[in-house]
Amino acid sequence: MSQSALLKPALYAEQGTEKVPDHPALNGGRCACGHVFFPMQTYGCEVCGRHGDALQPVRLSGRGKLVASSTVHMHAARAPAPNAEVKPHEAPFTIGSIALEDGPTVRTVLVGVDEKTLKPGQTMVTTLVPVGTGAKAILDLRFTPAT
Repeated sequence: MSQSALLKPALYAEQGTEKVPDHPALNGGRCACGHVFFPMQTYGCEVCGRHGDALQPVRLSGRGKLVASSTVHMHAARAPAPNAEVKPHEAPFTIGSIALEDGPTVRTVLVGVDEKTLKPGQTMVTTLVPVGTGAKAILDLRFTPAT
């Protein structure tokens, strides 16, 4: 790994999958029944109810289709961030629902988008962006239009 740190390493990895090697992967799971979910957890499958060892970690590719998006123009003031080294979201920013090629749909912050040209069905990919406020390089996962 580079000299930067991932903000949420339990949720994603800098390395991609075999299918999509150039974009960070998400840390999801697969149930013995075949259901794929994100994030990884062992509490119980949403489809069959199996839990524990029936739920295994799987890396999900960082590519999917935009289902819907919304731009936040006014963001409520929040309590101080638990990590003061991370800058908070500043409005405006765009949130999107992405149906991953591997199955689950995730809701995430989008970067590099023009809300006027953003359309459902558009292919989106993961990217890591700097979110640190100090000398320490901290990266967080976002989605951006595929080129």
